[in-house]
Amino acid sequence: MRITTKTGDKGQTSLFGGSRVDKDHIRVECNGLMDELNSRIGMIRVSLAEDNDWHDGLIQIQTDIMAMMSHIATPSDCPKENKKKHPTEGLQKLENWVVELNDKLSEEKLAFILPGGNQISALCHLARTAARTAERKLVSLSKADGILEYILNYVNRMSDLFFLLAYDAMKEAGDNPDKWMLFPSQK
Repeated sequence: MRITTKTGDKGQTSLFGGSRVDKDHIRVECNGLMDELNSRIGMIRVSLAEDNDWHDGLIQIQTDIMAMMSHIATPSDCPKENKKKHPTEGLQKLENWVVELNDKLSEEKLAFILPGGNQISALCHLARTAARTAERKLVSLSKADGILEYILNYVNRMSDLFFLLAYDAMKEAGDNPDKWMLFPSQK
């Protein structure tokens, strides 16, 4: 596989199945947002201690994102079958992780928190917001040409997960998250 092919020099790229589209096509834009999300998750991984138990779960999510990107790049009228596995098992693992974190943080009064706190928490918030951005564009794609339903479910759960991971990162470090207050004087 060659990285530089020069076939995109005029602003077009190929989707799965070979059709050519402009680089601002909604499928290409969705994959760009998923790629950005995946890169943000990579930043979390490299910032964690080597013995952190999040590593395997984050690698699973990154792998699942790559599979989802393959399906996002497949137009509904594609004559060729995309045989990439649907990461529905990964969605179940992600949902289990969300439940586990909810249980772990059940003593906390979860609230809107200000992004930041510590490096890991801030990186989790960046991943959370990237997931939300990707989700909005994926909804537009689902209306325009359709995508597999599990992709929307998966991306929606990811934003929940990264909110909980941000909160957990603060608690594990012994920090108190800065909770957003509608009326700060009511602390």
